[in-house]
Amino acid sequence: MTQWYLHDPASNRRIGPMDTDSARAEATRNPGLLAWREGMGDWLPVRNIAELVDGVPGDPASVPPPPPRQGGRSRADDIEFRIHGQEMQFVEIELDPGESAIAEAGALMFKDSAVQMDTVFGDGSHQGQGGGFMDKLLSAGKRVITGESLFTTMFTHGGSGKARVAFAAPYPGTVLAMKLDEHGGRIICQKDSFLAGARGVQIGVHFQRKILTGLFGGEGFIMQKLEGDGWVFIHAGGCVVERELAAGERIDVDTGCVVGYHAGVSMDVRPVGGIKSMLFGGEGVFLATLTGPGKVWLQSLPFSRLAGRMLAAAPQAGGQNRGEGSVLGGLGRILDGDNRF
Repeated sequence: MTQWYLHDPASNRRIGPMDTDSARAEATRNPGLLAWREGMGDWLPVRNIAELVDGVPGDPASVPPPPPRQGGRSRADDIEFRIHGQEMQFVEIELDPGESAIAEAGALMFKDSAVQMDTVFGDGSHQGQGGGFMDKLLSAGKRVITGESLFTTMFTHGGSGKARVAFAAPYPGTVLAMKLDEHGGRIICQKDSFLAGARGVQIGVHFQRKILTGLFGGEGFIMQKLEGDGWVFIHAGGCVVERELAAGERIDVDTGCVVGYHAGVSMDVRPVGGIKSMLFGGEGVFLATLTGPGKVWLQSLPFSRLAGRMLAAAPQAGGQNRGEGSVLGGLGRILDGDNRF
């Protein structure tokens, strides 16, 4: 059963744990509450969580606090959103006329007809801001280095009223909503984790300076760097755990389980232990080490682990199957129910 925790910013009061029906009732009585459950990276306004507001009569769309102003205008569009689902999540973004969201190619789930699609060079952060060709070329070059396409898809509301566009994660997991100005304006994350964001968010590169970290840290030498002051949506495999590390505090993590961390956190690697642990422990040769201060986000199901299990269970050349029961050959496959007649 899902357990919810609610927080009232006005009175600094914490409520919970409670089931979904109780949390929905509290959200109806006090729409200003923040909510959290296992698998969510941050506390979110209850109006932004579909499980707590869908089906509540008369519940209006959420309005997150506006981003800080720079020179009289915000850098990123002030979008509104809701995250739907639990194990297979997607994010639904609500746009006002003229607002835009950016997303990776192939992430679109659905959109209203008033939302126009446009393919832009780079991450779209220089659109409408006078950025020259070299700025756009540099932005696109950074995306190529991180293994992404030269182009990003921008979704702009060209009509009137409200319009919605939704983006789905590529494999089972959790969609994290993060307001970059609440995290120092910068988050370092694994290079394929960015799902979508508000127009104006910059997608850059972060280089691992240490050779061992780049070779064995699980993320390679290059990671994504998300900068700006708007909302970004990051996808992680399985459920997500958030840890706040004090200055000098260290946590050892499986090399594939690091989703992201604050810019103030340093990442390194260390051996798992002795030769016996390296050879027979099943955890590889190195562990990633994250040292504070700052927040880190960890995923329970790295895509590499999921792909490895699928590959191990797939039929091999010659029709052999390495699934359970394969030790007994054909008899084992009959017993385990994996029959392909």
